Amino acid sequence: MIIEDQELADRDAILGAVGHHPFARHALGRATPTAAYHRDGAVLWLTSAEPGPAGCAIGPAGPALDICVRLADSATVRPGQRLHLPRHDRGLLTGRLAVEEHSDWDFHWTDTPPPLQPNEQPVVRLTDADLPALAALVDEAFPSSTSRPGDPRVVDWYGIRVGDRLVACGADRSQGDIGFVAGLTVAPDQRGRGLGASLTAGMTRALLARHDTVGLGVYTHNVGAARLYRRLGFTDTLALSSIRLA
Repeated sequence: MIIEDQELADRDAILGAVGHHPFARHALGRATPTAAYHRDGAVLWLTSAEPGPAGCAIGPAGPALDICVRLADSATVRPGQRLHLPRHDRGLLTGRLAVEEHSDWDFHWTDTPPPLQPNEQPVVRLTDADLPALAALVDEAFPSSTSRPGDPRVVDWYGIRVGDRLVACGADRSQGDIGFVAGLTVAPDQRGRGLGASLTAGMTRALLARHDTVGLGVYTHNVGAARLYRRLGFTDTLALSSIRLA
């Protein structure tokens, strides 16, 4: 039996189909979707925005993967492109979709300011003058970070100083009407002092002053970070898997 995917006309139709979910509000940002499909409760949309993913989906994993396979078979999505999909086991793709990268992560969000942290350190918005120190800190403490100086997705950088030294930093990667905290980094010799909690709490409060919801992403293996985020109020969670087509 051939199942036809329902096509969705525009951003408003996508958001309506997913109940204006915070992940969709953030992932779409202000980009214009190039196509969107609805099948058995799953919604998948494509955009041409770079350097972000070529597509994202919400809903049951099975139907979302079915849409993905059809789009790959028709070359609508192409080798090398990334997609954020509902959480699934990589084995479900065997023989159906060739994937060279597969990673599990969670999108967390909150609409409530976090509690003041014990011995919370002040978080400041950084300026262009801080860029050399910022780049050096990311290179030393988080070289695999996808948020780096010069990244067009970054709206602002925030940080914590000890004296004149920048010891922690984070990227504001808000999109559309959803705030988003990314690239949280603490200097190796300053870890264990609560700076990660101070940075996350301070940035979350700053972004909630401009957005009704703030989100962040964390890989499932980073158990300590996930525990910290839940303690700071990021208790709503969407389980996702990111793939890169081979």
